[in-house]
Amino acid sequence: MQHALIVEDLPEIRDWLAEVARAAFPDVEVTTAARVDQALARVAERPFDLALIDLGLPDGSGIDVVGALRHHQPRAVPVVVTIYDDDDHLFPALQAGAFGYLLKEQPQETLIAQLLRMTQGEPPLSPPIARRVLSHFASSPQRQKTLMRQIEHEVKLTERETDVLQRVAKGYTLPEIAQQFGLSRHTIADHIKQIYRKLNVSSRAEAALEAARRGLVQP
Repeated sequence: MQHALIVEDLPEIRDWLAEVARAAFPDVEVTTAARVDQALARVAERPFDLALIDLGLPDGSGIDVVGALRHHQPRAVPVVVTIYDDDDHLFPALQAGAFGYLLKEQPQETLIAQLLRMTQGEPPLSPPIARRVLSHFASSPQRQKTLMRQIEHEVKLTERETDVLQRVAKGYTLPEIAQQFGLSRHTIADHIKQIYRKLNVSSRAEAALEAARRGLVQP
């Protein structure tokens, strides 16, 4: 990670998140913004590798920044860092393109460790958020009925792709999945690429949602 954007309106938390980013990635150059409009201006000015984004900003939602990064800088990794742990904030952020979702209540050391998971290709998700993602589609019988009606029209995965998706959703890393199947990392990476393409997803968090919807992982 060479360049990181911190989007947070409270100065003390903004400084704290900058410390977290530098602790996780010592050589990173940090740019900050306190508002949505400032963040969008930063995105237009230069490319970023990582963005830590609060949702509740004075002039709007950080989800707008997530969406702008996904549209203008698809290689950037947007990670939401917020106090909100409810569905109304979580799922719109993931749908907008957030690669991770972290809660501010965690200790600094925990946030650093979760960001470092990105070096293994894993999404940084606070444990309560990971559980909420997995349980989302099991929480409502009506939702289950609706989803069952959609199965007839859903994209079909091969048996191997289904097995790989299940392990991705359970948090296994690419090397671990390759070892489990006795295949090369390149082969598993190609399976994951095909899964993402078929399901029209772009992150492990979205893949975990789809795996839960298909009943491949239990909450």
